[in-house]
Amino acid sequence: MTGDFRVSVLRLGHRRERDKRITSHLGLTARAFGADEVILAGEEDDSAIETWNSVSERFGGNLDCHFEPKPMNWLRRFAVSGTVIHLTMYGESWRKVTGEIPKDKPAVIVVGGTKVPAELFSIADHNVSIGNQPHSEVAALGVFMDSWLGPIEESSKFAGGQIEVVPSERGKRVVNLEEE
Repeated sequence: MTGDFRVSVLRLGHRRERDKRITSHLGLTARAFGADEVILAGEEDDSAIETWNSVSERFGGNLDCHFEPKPMNWLRRFAVSGTVIHLTMYGESWRKVTGEIPKDKPAVIVVGGTKVPAELFSIADHNVSIGNQPHSEVAALGVFMDSWLGPIEESSKFAGGQIEVVPSERGKRVVNLEEE
């Protein structure tokens, strides 16, 4: 859990053949920047969920991943007690609104793939833009999460993995924790 509240990322409108790499990278970015959960919606795709689970198993952390067949129903229920944040190039500037978004109740960050339902703009508590030009949703998610949540304390967030990357100025240093 991130701080005192749970952060989920909902990948809305995933298309298995067209979006598999970008969706995979969205989940990895969500994990690396502190999400507790990644929810896949659109075409069901076990490969994305398997990738996210595999990375968490190898590198540590407790990322919950699952498919949601009815994402708009899920969002309507979530909005009753949680904060819905929609990343969209049509939203308000992240620099303006990031400080206004509460951190005292569960939150879901919605990242669309295909054209999102117009209803999402009214369900969302915050429609947030990283830039008002077409850009990568992976980059938008990383920028937003870092600015809203701040730096991740990696030692505690990613405990329990099989391997650990040791920061190094040159070369690769990886510790196999299962051998120790």
